Amino acid sequence: MTRRFVDLSIYLENDVLSDPPGYAPQIKYLNHEHTYEQIKPFFPGLEKKDLPDGEGWAIEMIQLTTHNGTHLDAPYHFHSTMDKALGDKRAATTIDDVPLEWCFQPGVKLDFRHFADGYVVTAEDVQAELARIGHQLSPLEIVIINTSAGQRYGHHDYVSSGCGMGYEATMYLLERGVRLTGTDAWSWDAPFVHTAKKYAESQDASLIWEGHKAGRDIGYCHLEKLHNLEVLPPWGFYISCFPHKIRGASAGWTRAVAIFDDALMKS
Repeated sequence: MTRRFVDLSIYLENDVLSDPPGYAPQIKYLNHEHTYEQIKPFFPGLEKKDLPDGEGWAIEMIQLTTHNGTHLDAPYHFHSTMDKALGDKRAATTIDDVPLEWCFQPGVKLDFRHFADGYVVTAEDVQAELARIGHQLSPLEIVIINTSAGQRYGHHDYVSSGCGMGYEATMYLLERGVRLTGTDAWSWDAPFVHTAKKYAESQDASLIWEGHKAGRDIGYCHLEKLHNLEVLPPWGFYISCFPHKIRGASAGWTRAVAIFDDALMKS
């Protein structure tokens, strides 16, 4: 049996443009030379020279939001309720209650790199791409969107790059049993800078976060800030993206990975 892993996650790191101003992670690194004072209170009388090579432990102090780095958004992030269209309107699921079976399923990649920054993908666009790759969706498949933003990660225009998934495109997936999706852009929706222009002209608030807000009608999760999607085939792989279990939270960080496994593909 052969098995291949492709890392779909970005780093959590300082000084790389991955979020709007004021939302970036902040990491303070303390190496083995810096931490004697942390260890000393546990062991009265200990001196730094007593430690092997005079070294303590390495540790990092991190300031994050749950939406920094590659993360999985829970339905609770989108709205307070979900599943209205299913006739079962209820409180939206938080990240600690997302079904684990959603987070390890066959993956399908839709290649939308040709769409302009700010373009809002339609249901017809999704249908056309599925026809192009010769794939029919099955319930619980994880559908990921390869946008032009993937190649702009770390650049000044990353947050404003890539297309976004509209309400109808998102619902097209959800109505076919998809419950977890993803994108290599900063957001599942079109970048705010482009939506803001449309809103200024129309004053139509339904344009704001329309893909996210599909979760009001059918609860779902999506991954944001994926990486390396361009190396994946359209289908024939699994995705693992189990989130951190943060009580009552709107999202959780994940090490998203694509897995190519002969045995799984034949089962």
